[in-house]
Amino acid sequence: MALREYGSYDAVGLADLVRRKQVSAKELLDEAIARTAKVDGEINAVVVKHYDYAKRQIDNGLPEGPFTGVPFLLKDLDILEGTRTTSGASIYKDNVADHTSTLARRFLATGVAIFGKSSTPEFGLMPTTEPRLFGPTRNPWNLAHSSGGSSGGAAAAVAARILPVAHASDGGGSIRIPASACGVFGLKPTRARNPLGPDRGEGWSGFSVGHVVSISVRDSAVMLDAIHGPETSSLYVAPPPARAYADEAGRDPGRLRIAFTDKSPYGEPIDPEIAAAVRDVATLLATLGHHVEERAPPLVADPAAVMAVIVNANTALNVRVAEQRFGRTMTEEDFEFLTLANAHNAQKTTATDYVAAQLSAFQISRALAEFFQGCDVFLCPTLCSPPLRIGELNPMSQDLSHIAPILRRYMPGTSMFNMSGQPSMSVPLAWNSAGLPLGMMFSARFGDEATLFRLAGQLEQERPWRGKLPPICA
Repeated sequence: MALREYGSYDAVGLADLVRRKQVSAKELLDEAIARTAKVDGEINAVVVKHYDYAKRQIDNGLPEGPFTGVPFLLKDLDILEGTRTTSGASIYKDNVADHTSTLARRFLATGVAIFGKSSTPEFGLMPTTEPRLFGPTRNPWNLAHSSGGSSGGAAAAVAARILPVAHASDGGGSIRIPASACGVFGLKPTRARNPLGPDRGEGWSGFSVGHVVSISVRDSAVMLDAIHGPETSSLYVAPPPARAYADEAGRDPGRLRIAFTDKSPYGEPIDPEIAAAVRDVATLLATLGHHVEERAPPLVADPAAVMAVIVNANTALNVRVAEQRFGRTMTEEDFEFLTLANAHNAQKTTATDYVAAQLSAFQISRALAEFFQGCDVFLCPTLCSPPLRIGELNPMSQDLSHIAPILRRYMPGTSMFNMSGQPSMSVPLAWNSAGLPLGMMFSARFGDEATLFRLAGQLEQERPWRGKLPPICA
């Protein structure tokens, strides 16, 4: 294979070339490193580079798996023994992991060569990736704009074709938001589909789950086949799939009942180009034979209020752990002002407030479950405004009052599916007049990734996106 063709292959395709000995794992790693050198100075996606780790993997012999020899990035929130993991925080700039997470072990078992960490906002708190420690990760489609967050480094690296698939995680939209902003495919699996151990039983009160962003639907499906399933410490288990997800991605979805809305769940107006794109996709779905109707789930509680209580409490714990580890009070030299403010705000809430937030999340989940009795899939915009400009959200500002209104306008609809635990995906089906990607979000019943993969495969055939390349492309 001429390595100039590397960017046209998805990860399954690259692994097949390695399997057929048309290219070696070392050549693919060298190509990924060269591509990082070519574009990362502009997009700033790969913030921890441990090329020697990947080279040792290859020298020691990669395991036989569906992605043997494929270069891979771990998000800088997960841990890989012997490599630097910062969580985007200044206090952890030199932190080296002393063990490997269950999910990272499962990634390694697929045969990938992990050559670095992709950038994330501090502790994954923001829907934009602009940590003080590393600076902003820029959108390959327009460097003045954000790549999204919190998996912004992963999505930017995939969009710029440094690699075809990368680890991502989603506690309030953090797979789908950057997938939308960068024009790649991102599916948030069902709660507990993928493991979070050995250090955690669940993340953000069960809202968080890890997976990948990718340039193809089949990469996401094949990876989910390889990494899903409970571990010894799992608190609960997602419903098992009926067949391999890789098989679902190529199956006819049949005639689905699809509800859609082009409005914010708060009933507020959204960007007109995004609203038009939703209606265009709804029309496409109808022409494909699906039953499509305009209908949206009721908003029985405020997801933003729920997230604030749950996330603040988790952030406060992160700060406490750091204080215990380093034996001193954390300051703005250690953490961004937003992190410290969230931790401070958590001290103003009680255990009763936390339980009340969990109850509100349950009420949202129940309303969604009842809504999905009348449809198979719900379509809405992933983001209700185009990708944010760099600096629009400032986690170091002493006045954080600008953040909540922006979040309400930008990504009001993602977190409710973290609360319900339902699978939800962003599919790159539209671009605005300025050339920025506009992802469409599709969600299904709890445990039903299969329907989403079948529909995504159909849409990928009808409106292929892999050949659409951003101006900053390796």
